Amino acid sequence: MRILIFGATGMLGKDLAPAFAGHEVTGLGSRDADLREEHQILRVVQGARADWIILSAAYTDVDGCETNPERAFAINRDGAIHVARAAAKSGSRLIFISSDYVFDGEKRTPYETDDPRNPINVYGRSKAEAECRLLEITSDCCIVRTSWLYGIGGKCFPDTMLRLAKTQPELRVVNDQHGCPTYTVDLARAIAELTRSQTSGIVHATNRGSCSWFEFANAILAVKSPQTSVLAVSTAEFSRPAKRPAYSVLSDRSIRECGIELPTWQDALASYLRQRND
Repeated sequence: MRILIFGATGMLGKDLAPAFAGHEVTGLGSRDADLREEHQILRVVQGARADWIILSAAYTDVDGCETNPERAFAINRDGAIHVARAAAKSGSRLIFISSDYVFDGEKRTPYETDDPRNPINVYGRSKAEAECRLLEITSDCCIVRTSWLYGIGGKCFPDTMLRLAKTQPELRVVNDQHGCPTYTVDLARAIAELTRSQTSGIVHATNRGSCSWFEFANAILAVKSPQTSVLAVSTAEFSRPAKRPAYSVLSDRSIRECGIELPTWQDALASYLRQRND
């Protein structure tokens, strides 16, 4: 297969190319292709002649999206539309990486793929609107919702915790937001499997199980910095531009129906921590 990856220099993108070992992979970063430039995207896509396009590029700074909504929608929604239109014209299949933040967090059981979208921040709205438009443009696209991504060589929660632990004896972490931490290596492998099975529609892909940010932080520091204590605090104690859903756990039913089972978040975290050099 020929694979074209938008966002290849990002945290997930860096793990996508190895997941497609043995295939012809073209990886593009933001310097190679600006999602906001439709004609440029069409030219790149037509030149690649890809069987599958993986759109993992996005403006993922949730607070940044809140303060700069124009940029958020230009990249996350309009950029996705540009790629989808180019894919449709070129006969390429598309996988779009979306987010748990398309939901409002009001449920207390895992979100299924057909639960109503109701985002509560700009980032979530930009992703939700992109999903709707992509399904109109290309009915055979695959939308992969994931959550709480972390990986080697990228800005992520475990990296932040370990960096702060070097200088602070106690860290304050929210205990009233719950989700599914997801290791980019595992997600990349799942995405590769989805292309091989020619999957379309909406799929939720995360590591199995769920936790709060507080529980996640404790699991990280217990291995790498056991001398650091973690204090549980509420979201209300942090002043952030963007609201976060209190519960954004994604059901794994759809990914299991594709014959794919990701490791637990605890096993995935152990793998990530072993891969770190510190």
